[in-house]
Amino acid sequence: MDKAIKRYFPIFALPTLLAFTIGFILPFILGVYLSLCEFTTVTDAKFVGFKNYIRIWGDETFIHSLWYTALFTIVSVLAINILAFAVAMLLTKGIKGTNVFRTVFFMPNLIGGIILGYIWQLILNGILANMERTLTYSSAYGFWGLVILMCWQQVGYMMIIYIAGIQNIPGDLIEAAKIDGANNTQLLRHVTLPMVMPSITICSFLTLTNSFKLFDQNLALTAGEPSSKSEMLALNIYNTFYGRNGWEGVGQAKAVVFFILVALIAIVQLRATRDKEVQA
Repeated sequence: MDKAIKRYFPIFALPTLLAFTIGFILPFILGVYLSLCEFTTVTDAKFVGFKNYIRIWGDETFIHSLWYTALFTIVSVLAINILAFAVAMLLTKGIKGTNVFRTVFFMPNLIGGIILGYIWQLILNGILANMERTLTYSSAYGFWGLVILMCWQQVGYMMIIYIAGIQNIPGDLIEAAKIDGANNTQLLRHVTLPMVMPSITICSFLTLTNSFKLFDQNLALTAGEPSSKSEMLALNIYNTFYGRNGWEGVGQAKAVVFFILVALIAIVQLRATRDKEVQA
């Protein structure tokens, strides 16, 4: 069996490696090179070194979108995971009708979150249209609108992962803790949370990366309005590259910085949560 696997492995591995090289590695290398150039098309690229990277930090829209994205990510990750974990805990208590409740909490994922966002935006924009300081209010509500949208789209998925983690906790372990006199708070802190750390690792990674690189929803619901105050990093890169003449190289440099940030955040988060996982 092992000989057969070794024999046929290249037949499957080589096409996959070739596709990965063509679809990701080569475009990535070209993207890094273009971030060091001034260009309008790939064929007229003029090498300028790190000039584009220097220009990034003088762009106020990039700095604002960076902090806006960081704040949004923190709030949405906490909100999604706390809500998903709380619902998962409730639905694993053995109460009647849990299957119905699971379906109800997961159903929002079957309905386009952008539909909810549009309705929400229309209502609030209508309420705020005649209010003073509309610019400030609209920016704040745009932020919370995106947070609500992320919760709407992801709580159901994260809930399923947390339910699986909670159900895998050995019943004997919980009973032993109760016999030793542990109350509900102590059970949660010293038994449940350590045992579901693999689920926390997965859910934190998914919500963190999805929140930080949010693009479609940001473009569809707020488009960065008002005055780019609700513009997140991915949308800022898009607008820089396609909306500002002569800034194509800067937009590409922003994309490289964006990739590095997402990779670093993901690595740090995975390392931090995995270190707290209980080894079986």
